[in-house]
Amino acid sequence: MVIDAKNKQFNELNRDIWLSNTEGKIVNCLGQRFIAAGLKDKSIEIEGTPGNALGAYLNGASIFVNGNAQDAVGDTMNEGTIVIHGNVGDAAGYAMRGGEIYVAGNAGYRVGIHMKEYKEKKPVIVIGGRVGSFLGEYLAGGRIVVLGTNRDDKPLVGSFPCAGMHGGKIFLYGDISAIIFPSHVHTKVATTTDWKEIEPYVTRFCEFFGFDKNRFIPDNFTVVTPDGANPYKQLYVAN
Repeated sequence: MVIDAKNKQFNELNRDIWLSNTEGKIVNCLGQRFIAAGLKDKSIEIEGTPGNALGAYLNGASIFVNGNAQDAVGDTMNEGTIVIHGNVGDAAGYAMRGGEIYVAGNAGYRVGIHMKEYKEKKPVIVIGGRVGSFLGEYLAGGRIVVLGTNRDDKPLVGSFPCAGMHGGKIFLYGDISAIIFPSHVHTKVATTTDWKEIEPYVTRFCEFFGFDKNRFIPDNFTVVTPDGANPYKQLYVAN
């Protein structure tokens, strides 16, 4: 089923999505917010640029965007997959608690802010390019992978990464010498075990966007984790 989003308000568009078949395509998308919010058991392809909170509270559906997306992609999503064949704005994966987000290009500020995990629910974000400042801010769980495939000689990560990070892991590919990390996180070269943890997601990224997985050398990844003993110890005057 093809849904023409031209001149439609987001509530009209979402009504049509919920009433559609299990698979659908949206054309002429131009900034409508909350597309597919809470959706499950459907697959949607989008032509154009969806607005803020694409896939918010997503509960199992798959979304494929042939273009860019705005802020808060996958806001508080619970399950499902979002694939962006372009760039995303700020706060991708905000409070995400399950599912997977794949972005071919770059991402803005605060990727993965407040991401969390519980038992088998481990959300994953894979960014193909570079990310802005405050990567993994207050990260509580899940995995964030930044591959830097189109950095254009710009930093892989912006300023103030991992601020308040107290859980989860961040995997960064390539040179990280210019990145200034806070004192409450640790960095190390990825081991074979670390690589096995993210290999399925890197493989999916390559399948979605046509990359050769062999270009990613496992020990060129750096793993960033919080100080597990007391991640907030150094943030307060009295310890």
